[in-house]
Amino acid sequence: MSVNSKVVLVTGCTTGGIGYHIADEFGKNGCIVYATSRRVETMDFTNPQVRTLAMDVTSDESVQSTIEEIVKREGKIDIVVNNAGIWVVAPLVDHTVEQAKTIFDTNVLSFLRTTKAVLPHMAARKKGLIINIGSLDGQIATPFSGFYDASKAALHSLTDVLAMEARPLGVDVMLIAPGTVSSNIIDNTANNSRLPANSLYKPYEQKVLDRLYFATTMPGTWTSERFAVETVKRALKPKPPSYWSAGGASWKMYLLRWLPRWLVLSILWKSLGAN
Repeated sequence: MSVNSKVVLVTGCTTGGIGYHIADEFGKNGCIVYATSRRVETMDFTNPQVRTLAMDVTSDESVQSTIEEIVKREGKIDIVVNNAGIWVVAPLVDHTVEQAKTIFDTNVLSFLRTTKAVLPHMAARKKGLIINIGSLDGQIATPFSGFYDASKAALHSLTDVLAMEARPLGVDVMLIAPGTVSSNIIDNTANNSRLPANSLYKPYEQKVLDRLYFATTMPGTWTSERFAVETVKRALKPKPPSYWSAGGASWKMYLLRWLPRWLVLSILWKSLGAN
């Protein structure tokens, strides 16, 4: 390997998902890539530039030890992509408190864990890039994905704060807000998105299922491969952008941000919720 090869850590790299394709694309660009998932057997890379490691993003010890191992092997980490997350679809009141905590632990606190572990190494070199994969749902909430949307909104806010606080340390921060991007992985299957028999929203069950598969059915949806190519292209620029959004409905969501809030909520309910 060239001593100039960038060392990249990507979380949430289960085969077929966005993280998988981002890791693979970094490898195609000559980077030394460490792809992680809770279980190594969920990742199947053929790219020789990509190594796989087990890392549980909800565990302080697992994240810290994995990052220390990569630094021990390579002497540095240039880029971290916080992609691991849980995509959950259900009415708000049908979530348990424990489910809500799990969503925030995986989608938000995991970013804090990786940042606390890697930032000292990057700051010592006055160089590095932290990329957080957010969502347009973090900017405008949609029916039946409330806790997911809330977790992404929190991630967006924390990313903005880190972008400011990491500046004097010489570290860049990039927030990516995908629109509709297809993936071979959907954490919730149609079966476990079925509503309880006593749910207030049982008459809307089909709408809940439609929301689950929205990204796979909407015209104009980007493939994970295309999204990965465009993400890596920007990440490897000498000065990466602080924010980037693309994929499917991204332009529509951008336009909605300029409308009165009451009108936006009405439009989203009629298009995604109302029977």
